[in-house]
Amino acid sequence: MTDDLFSNDPQAPQALPLGRHATLLRGFALTAVPALLKGVDRAAAAAPWRHMETPGGRRMGVATTNAGALGWVSDRRGYRYQATDPLSGAAWSPLPAAFAALATAAAAEAGLGGGFVPDACPINRYTPGIRLSLHQDRDEQDLGAPIVSVSLGLPATFLWGGHARGDAVQRVPLAHGDVVVWGGEDRLRFHGVAPVAEGTHALTGPCRINLTFRKAG
Repeated sequence: MTDDLFSNDPQAPQALPLGRHATLLRGFALTAVPALLKGVDRAAAAAPWRHMETPGGRRMGVATTNAGALGWVSDRRGYRYQATDPLSGAAWSPLPAAFAALATAAAAEAGLGGGFVPDACPINRYTPGIRLSLHQDRDEQDLGAPIVSVSLGLPATFLWGGHARGDAVQRVPLAHGDVVVWGGEDRLRFHGVAPVAEGTHALTGPCRINLTFRKAG
């Protein structure tokens, strides 16, 4: 079961609650977009986009790279964070200052503390038709720290569920520059992304880029 939660009305308020400890910050990342995209390019140059394998052996639809001291990886051994790219053995691209500053500011704006300092930023690239199934972010050692998720490029529909996989799911439209922050009692909510619609964005081309800032170690 799904419910449409928000419209893309440009007159809508900039901060929209998704839960007691979850907030959608519309357009919060817009002024940082040039620096963010530069950081994405740097991360992909150091660790090229790849479609990781799930522990069950399925190829993931999203293409992934990482920035930060730790990177999220998935293969037959499971989901985990590690300090080096398993394909090259090299460290991931360092977390750019603009990435860390945005993550800290967004967490503070959402009321989840100004002391959030991420050490990992998985970066996902969605092409039209690609989706991300409902899941929980629970591979991090520090589940008390919030998640800060930044949308760039093509619009998408964020699927915001409950604490059980079968709970009702709200459909939240996300536009270029939107940021979703969740933590506290909402930290382990199931969430995902509906299939991305066909389109082309002036800055990212035919894809959506998602940066997810986490305290993994």
